[in-house]
Amino acid sequence: MDAYTISREQSQSALFDFSDTSTGAVELFPAVWSAAEGLSSPELNVRHASLDTLVNLGAPRLSPLVAYLLATRLFDPDLGLRSKIVVILGELLARDREGHKTPELVRSYLIAYLSQMRTRLVYGLMQVAVHDTNTKQYIARLLNACPYAGEHLADILSDRKVTLTIRLQAAYFIGQVGYLDVIQDLERLSTRLESRLMGQQAMPFAPRSEPDETVLLPAIQNTLTMLRSP
Repeated sequence: MDAYTISREQSQSALFDFSDTSTGAVELFPAVWSAAEGLSSPELNVRHASLDTLVNLGAPRLSPLVAYLLATRLFDPDLGLRSKIVVILGELLARDREGHKTPELVRSYLIAYLSQMRTRLVYGLMQVAVHDTNTKQYIARLLNACPYAGEHLADILSDRKVTLTIRLQAAYFIGQVGYLDVIQDLERLSTRLESRLMGQQAMPFAPRSEPDETVLLPAIQNTLTMLRSP
């Protein structure tokens, strides 16, 4: 065996985690690389086709690099493609249909990326939740991998420049994932909105601000109830 062959096999073993997979995955390399390149194509149909190819080959569950690459595409401008990626990555954080866990190296790469999420990416996940409600369980798994996501969600929820539909999703996920560290933020926002609502009730003739933030109040109060529950 020459030095080139040894080097190539070492690089391949680093790319794929074979601890719980068939070594037949070696034959997938050319197709995987081609599809991975297609994910960055400016053509939307190429990105969709490339993603489908990677999924059909099982590459996201085999390769730490592919899982990481998919995570970087959570910024994709197309909500349809972004939604598909959310589901794929969410599935990597759970057992497959046969009960097998994703190889630890793949999980560690993915979680390392997700743990660094900032407000922009969390906002993008809220857009996905509005676009496709079936993605919510997967979004919750992704958010759960980031210890700072609660703060980002609270910022989104409090931002008056953000649409109410997105802010409602932020309130929902704070409760679903259970970010106890933002309870005080929610309490302050709840108090402000309650005061505004009482003012509206006392002066029904006064014009209401648009959009009417008080519609957030039931969602915030429901989230607070969930967070305070033992």
